[in-house]
Amino acid sequence: MNKVDQSKKTYYVTISSGEISQLSTASPWDYKIEATDEDVVHLREYFEQSYSSDWQGFFRAHVPYLEYHHDPTNDAVDDTMQKVFKMIYELGDEEAREHIKSQNIITKIGELE
Repeated sequence: MNKVDQSKKTYYVTISSGEISQLSTASPWDYKIEATDEDVVHLREYFEQSYSSDWQGFFRAHVPYLEYHHDPTNDAVDDTMQKVFKMIYELGDEEAREHIKSQNIITKIGELE
């Protein structure tokens, strides 16, 4: 039985591309986190969900009678990104946590502490 390595490693996360890398010099990054392999798998799944919902929203945008504020696809993107930022807040370094706090990126941030 193979167990997933549960030791934490340093990763660098880029929100716009959904990239998660162990190399800080590979590309520009937004947040530094300490995460297990399992954490990274979950974070990648959230980025994939957001990407999929984003494409659905792209196609919906070409339907003129559907309003943005009545669109579950946009709500799905927003909800998924809240999950991404929650994970980054929980796994991130102090700079990541302070940035997320200062920007009010996560709703109900007080519940995380």
